[in-house]
Amino acid sequence: MERTELKTRISDTIDAGREAIIDLGRDLGRRPELGYQELKSSARIREALEALGLECQPRIGLTGVRAEIRGAGPGPTVAVLGELDALVCRGHPDADPQTGAAHTCGHNAQVAAMWGVALGLVRARAMSHLVGRVLFLAVPAEEYVELEARQALRRSGRIEFLGGKQELVKLGVFDDVDMAMMVHSMPESPDRRFFVGASCNGFRAKNVRFQGVASHAGGQPEKGTNALNAAALAIMGIHAQRETFRDADAIRVHFIVTHGGDLVNIVPDDVRMELFVRGRSLDAIRDAGTKVDRALEGAAAMVGAQVLIDDLPGYLPLEQSVAMTDLFRENAATLVGKENVVQVGHWAASTDMGDLSHLMPVLHPFCGGYEGRNHHESFRIVDETMAYVIPAKALAMTVVDLLGDGAAAGRNIVETHRPALTRPAYLAHLRGEKGD
Repeated sequence: MERTELKTRISDTIDAGREAIIDLGRDLGRRPELGYQELKSSARIREALEALGLECQPRIGLTGVRAEIRGAGPGPTVAVLGELDALVCRGHPDADPQTGAAHTCGHNAQVAAMWGVALGLVRARAMSHLVGRVLFLAVPAEEYVELEARQALRRSGRIEFLGGKQELVKLGVFDDVDMAMMVHSMPESPDRRFFVGASCNGFRAKNVRFQGVASHAGGQPEKGTNALNAAALAIMGIHAQRETFRDADAIRVHFIVTHGGDLVNIVPDDVRMELFVRGRSLDAIRDAGTKVDRALEGAAAMVGAQVLIDDLPGYLPLEQSVAMTDLFRENAATLVGKENVVQVGHWAASTDMGDLSHLMPVLHPFCGGYEGRNHHESFRIVDETMAYVIPAKALAMTVVDLLGDGAAAGRNIVETHRPALTRPAYLAHLRGEKGD
């Protein structure tokens, strides 16, 4: 079957399943769960994939789910991804009353679109006209948050890495994957538009603990060492470094104080911070990180406190495959119009798709259909067709381009791509081993 005809058949099939795709997205939106805790979401997507007749491998990296479909012959393997986790946003109308979790980044829409791709390919019987394989991966813990809780999981041996795709790479889930793709929400973009070609910052995370000496805050403050003062000075020291960051490096340094003391009448002796240093390149991140460490250590010295800095690998910068982006752009234009497929530049946010982009060609466009800001209580889907259904069509059509005609396009992308890292080198980088 000619590719255009096959794309039309798949698109019509996805349209026929529109309500089921949207229902899945809504259902996931009503059950937001934090990273590595997405048990209900994982069960729901497994149920949906099995309803299509697919065999699932569950509980990958605690909560991930994998399924696959095979083409008519050997060829490249394309992974279609959706992220399971939500964020804490207690003011959001759909926030979980216990955890405060809410889908304020649109991950529920990613998973629904991923399932929509599966629905379209399976029900249109498309794989008999394609070669290779398509994997569907619902992945945990994209948001690199709750550092202390995740480090506790690591100490218990349940995970090694704090990011979900990092953990799946370690487990070998991507060993047989040649290319990966997904669609992410674009904040404050209610119209039917796609945004393609963006690069993203990488980052390193720091779990910081200032240790002082407790004492009666009113009666004997001179006998204490105020760890909260050390943290306050560190924050000011970091701010004093900002004018030294180059604009071209897109540096972002941000932090929260997760523990500021125990009681107001006790000099705080245990103060903790979580901190990100983001940048456009690893060299830029290292340079900014050195300056941040200097501020942390200098602040502790000023008040006579101690500081412990647990430096965590974070995520690598995202660089997308130009060839995959070009294919997606053409397909997206047939769905929303050429004028509504917008080429964008660098985004200072981060994603663990950046890690995958160092190992294989990846596609990570953004789509409209959303109002409000990401990670904010104003975030909501205002066009369900754009958020859930149209991305599924665009991704499925791109799969056809990659795996159709004997996978000529897909094979060319794989054969000409030069990954920045091998899997062993990548894992060595995460582990801080020599030679990374």
